[in-house]
Amino acid sequence: MVQSPLKLFACDPVLTRGRRYPESPAPTRTDYQRDRDRIVHSTAFRRLVYKTQVFLNHEGDLFRTRLTHSLEVAQLGRSIARSLGINEDLVEAISLAHDLGHTPFGHAGQDALNACMAAHGGFEHNLQSLRVVDTLELRYPQFDGLNLTYETREGVLKHCSRAHAEALEAAEPGGVGQRFLLRQQPSLEAQLCNLADEIAYNAHDIDDGVRSGLITLEQLREVPLFDRYRVQALTEYPELDTPQGQRRLLYDAIRRMLSAQVYDVIEATGAALALARPVSVDEVRSLPPLVGFGAEMRAQSQSLKRFLFHNLYRHVQVTQTTDQARQVVRDLFAAYLSDPSEMKPVYANRCAAASAATAQARVVADFIAGMTDRYAAREHERLTGLRLLG
Repeated sequence: MVQSPLKLFACDPVLTRGRRYPESPAPTRTDYQRDRDRIVHSTAFRRLVYKTQVFLNHEGDLFRTRLTHSLEVAQLGRSIARSLGINEDLVEAISLAHDLGHTPFGHAGQDALNACMAAHGGFEHNLQSLRVVDTLELRYPQFDGLNLTYETREGVLKHCSRAHAEALEAAEPGGVGQRFLLRQQPSLEAQLCNLADEIAYNAHDIDDGVRSGLITLEQLREVPLFDRYRVQALTEYPELDTPQGQRRLLYDAIRRMLSAQVYDVIEATGAALALARPVSVDEVRSLPPLVGFGAEMRAQSQSLKRFLFHNLYRHVQVTQTTDQARQVVRDLFAAYLSDPSEMKPVYANRCAAASAATAQARVVADFIAGMTDRYAAREHERLTGLRLLG
């Protein structure tokens, strides 16, 4: 399907709010295409290949990583954006950047780092993703960060506490923190990326969970959203109802489930847009959320999330590993804060230049958040003599 002309409510790169540091336009790329390319070539993006979702990097080569997840979000997002007439390139840029600030060891690492930073403003991975693209990437002589457009940065910062939004607004009046203070929505492209993220991780957590042996196809029969498509696949291909056919059955059911969710989002969002009739991106921001599932699909998606929470994310084998991961992060934070020279020179120098304890702690958090799973495990073993992971 060819991209239809952009609708009035889509983000048009010609009308971008621009970059924090003005740059001449590229001769062959739009600003959003340029953002995407900068993200793909960034150091933080490459690190995503060794940052994991549910299963840690040492647990298997075929489990999803933050990199493969980001690619799946981008694929789903572009497919939906094309049908809605919103900007595919912006959707892709946001999708590829949305997890750049995630810590090693998935949500366990994030929770541990947030606890370590409790006295220093906490740690939010969405805010960290913005820090990566605004500050931490060091690639250009004219500025820190990637100098992305406002619209891409807005989509990267999909959640933000009020305190952090106030700090962002003070540093950049009218910038990406303002909408949280005004209780406004982001662009449709950003809203879509948020939902595509949810669709992608629910589907691939089913796949990874079954592959790991922690959940079974038999257990998944209690999940209506999945079981409907398992039954459809078996009706069309009864030969899959054998031990040898289980893998193909799983893939086919997930494929059908993903397609159904995509079509549901297109239909429900199209109906919401027809009712609201926004004629500009600014009007979209002043309206309630417009991108979403229909009521039935939303309820079934929530049921799937509850199943995964209880049967996979809280599985004893997963929690045992994530408890060790939290200890790794806590130990690293304490070690680096005690002796910043143990960090890489660029971070050790930043820490030495920071006089306030909170500023020093933030440098340590930046360093740890940028680590891959395996680098964090190796550093922990180097500093403590303990091998907890891998």
